Amino acid sequence: MATIDFIDDHHSDREINDTLPRVVEELCAQADSLATPLRKTYRGHLMPSRAEIVHMTELLRSVIFPGYYGDRDITEESLSYHMGATLDRVAMIMADEVQRGLCFACATPPGEGVPAHCASRARRITAAFLGRIPELRKKWALDGLASYEGDPAASSPSEAIFCYPGVFALTNHRIAHELYRLEVPLIPRIINEDAHSRTGIDIHPGATIGDKLFIDHGTGVVIGETCVIGDRVRIYQGVTLGAKSFPLDEDGNPIKGIDRHPTIEDDVTIYSGATILGRITIGARSTIG
Repeated sequence: MATIDFIDDHHSDREINDTLPRVVEELCAQADSLATPLRKTYRGHLMPSRAEIVHMTELLRSVIFPGYYGDRDITEESLSYHMGATLDRVAMIMADEVQRGLCFACATPPGEGVPAHCASRARRITAAFLGRIPELRKKWALDGLASYEGDPAASSPSEAIFCYPGVFALTNHRIAHELYRLEVPLIPRIINEDAHSRTGIDIHPGATIGDKLFIDHGTGVVIGETCVIGDRVRIYQGVTLGAKSFPLDEDGNPIKGIDRHPTIEDDVTIYSGATILGRITIGARSTIG
């Protein structure tokens, strides 16, 4: 184990000043060999910002559940202003971050500027997402109601919206899934992984989830990319809806984009600790566990 001798402050400062340039040089030299090279920029157009994407999600949450998140003092008189101002900010962030995500995944050689098709596509995607918010908001409201109806310990839907990790994770998921359907790279995964880190509920943005899903407790729940979940399904903590195996291509790499996760039909209850693997169907009104 390394030991450190106590030395005077002046000597310590000199040691730090001598060490830092060497460490910086070694770290920069390592980038390519460690598979973490700095992504090339397009005339200053940088990578997506995780902080901005999380902020955008929180702004959307305050529109979905006004008064519960963000400004708690919203009134009927100020609601329209809140909605308009917040969604305007969401649109600005989303158009920028989606463009960054598209550029991140784009094959355009670096140094040729932001591809025009990325910029225009980002604006079209943002407009399409904004147009879906009223319909999506109905689903988010039903998620809160499902948690209230499914848990005898819940005193009201408001308590579920405020407190339940399942409602929080599903709010993120429905945002991420809509962007996933619009073929946005990277951004949906950042949104869902933020919820995963906060709640312990891991939902891939590709999973298709019906109305009134109730995820009780939630810790350790895993829902894979190609899962299809029907309406009024109840899932308890520690449930895995995963893949059984990964078919490989001729080079030995997992084949992407194939259906490999379960289909859960309407009104199914899956109790804690259940593991369901592969492309199988759990029939309507079944109970597992």
